[in-house]
Amino acid sequence: MTDTAQAPTPPPSEGRAAHPDHLGHVIFITASAAMGGFLFGYDSSVINGAVEAIRDRYDIGSGTLAQVIAIALIGCAIGAATAGRIADRIGRIRCMQISAVLFAVSAVGSALPFALWDLAFWRIVGGFAIGMASVIGPAYIAEVAPAAYRGRLGSFQQAAIVIGIAISQLVNYGILQLADGEQRGEIGGLEAWQWMLGVMVVPAFLYGMLSFAIPESPRFLISVGRIDRAKEVLAEVEGQGADLDHRVAEIDRAMRSEHKSTFKDLLVTGSRAKLLPIVWVGIGLSVFQQLVGINVAFYYSATLWQSVGIDPSSSFFYSFTTSIINIIGTVIAMVLVDRVGRKPLALVGSIGMAIALAFEAWAFSADLVDGKLPETQGVVALVAAHVFVLFFALSWGVVVWVFLGEMFPNRIRAAALGVAASAQWIANWAITASFPSLADWNLSGTYIIYTVFAVLSIPFVLRYVKETKGKALEEMG
Repeated sequence: MTDTAQAPTPPPSEGRAAHPDHLGHVIFITASAAMGGFLFGYDSSVINGAVEAIRDRYDIGSGTLAQVIAIALIGCAIGAATAGRIADRIGRIRCMQISAVLFAVSAVGSALPFALWDLAFWRIVGGFAIGMASVIGPAYIAEVAPAAYRGRLGSFQQAAIVIGIAISQLVNYGILQLADGEQRGEIGGLEAWQWMLGVMVVPAFLYGMLSFAIPESPRFLISVGRIDRAKEVLAEVEGQGADLDHRVAEIDRAMRSEHKSTFKDLLVTGSRAKLLPIVWVGIGLSVFQQLVGINVAFYYSATLWQSVGIDPSSSFFYSFTTSIINIIGTVIAMVLVDRVGRKPLALVGSIGMAIALAFEAWAFSADLVDGKLPETQGVVALVAAHVFVLFFALSWGVVVWVFLGEMFPNRIRAAALGVAASAQWIANWAITASFPSLADWNLSGTYIIYTVFAVLSIPFVLRYVKETKGKALEEMG
């Protein structure tokens, strides 16, 4: 959820114009592609508003509920793993269009399920679309963005994700108000939670329409021999002053010289099963990013607050405010990551998250009075939850993907990033699937577990993670 399985960014090209003639057009193209990131964030977190309604409608326990919520992550993993191959065969734009259709179909299917297994199936379909969007958006943007603007334009994807999360919570809150605060309240013959899941068809349709308004990636066009069209697109994004023949030759040469890394490249020489130490560091970063429990804040926050006595309307509002904090933290990270470095941000984030999670664990340890937390603990829990999301967003939410894009040697970057991203999806699934049952067992104990992982991430970063700020990709080894 809050972080994408991004494709590695191609190295900057010396042949690209530093100042394209039509920067506004380039921004439009980038923003259109980033709509996939918006849907990534929206679809990942919209389920937050439907959790308790699904539990009530189908009369299921926490274990079954968790599987229905987490099952989308299986689709995410499959979509992310296959998107690159699909895009290389049929093009980036076609891949976006397929993703848009899957988002729309999943929205309609999830809103109109006739059984629990049916809902779970549509969750997998939506997850597949998320996985595709998480790969295609960053890859496409990297391939069309002029070198001088690639970093800033690449950040559109992450910004779109956090905005999508926030908008989903705002829409959920608005729908709940129309249903008089009842998640199963009827609006036009459907229950509120069904509208929450179905509304996603609107941005999915917009994503699909925008995909028809933007050009195919020059890199793909050259790979399939459409050289004239590739030159037209390069002229659009880099300006008429670019040496188009040189740029086409440069891209073609780069593609021919690329080393297609495989899993075998990640193994220590002479070993059949031992991964290189740098790969383990990448896996560690991915896993720690999820094991602090960040996605509980986006998948289950409404349920969490209701479990400690906050009314549904207020719980949905707090989910929205948490999403706004997530946006603020992400902007802070985007401003600071190249100024103060990746490692200092990660350490500050770990310390801040550990403190906030410890306060949440303390607050949830209090006995409920009339089904509610005592006033002091309630305030502490709310403030700590927002502080936790802020520190995550300004650190691990962004810097992990920066690290993963930069820390691996060129010869293994693609394969290593794929392994690290897979580890992240698995850790995400583990947290998502376990939270309802853990919360039933002991909510305070659950947050103690998350606190321990936040604390452990500090020595991990100090000992094993090397700063990548200011280093060329060719320096990584």
